Amino acid sequence: MKIQQAKALCRSLPGATEDVKWESTLVFSVGGKMFAATDNGHHARRLSLKVDDDLFLGLTGRDGIIPAPYLARAKWIRIEDIQTVSDAELIDLIKRAHQLILHKLSKKLQREILGDAQA
Repeated sequence: MKIQQAKALCRSLPGATEDVKWESTLVFSVGGKMFAATDNGHHARRLSLKVDDDLFLGLTGRDGIIPAPYLARAKWIRIEDIQTVSDAELIDLIKRAHQLILHKLSKKLQREILGDAQA
């Protein structure tokens, strides 16, 4: 998967917003809370994601995946080159990151984002 496709997936998730933080980091959020981040540019190759506590150690033990600088204590990983992860796994990780943050939001905010039937 190319970074542009990963960004498009992040943008397509319910309630997702994007903005640039720290001068050059493109951040994707839901309900004002970050779930993914990447370099802001067409040549970006790495992607940082929030992950479940259970997945953090297993993922960071793999080649090309490290604890995300400054965010590791909150269980964020950085995939150094997204081409090293299968498309299916990357899609799953992005969707999981979004869901992980979404479920931490208030029920009211979840309903606003998802609609009454899905919250």
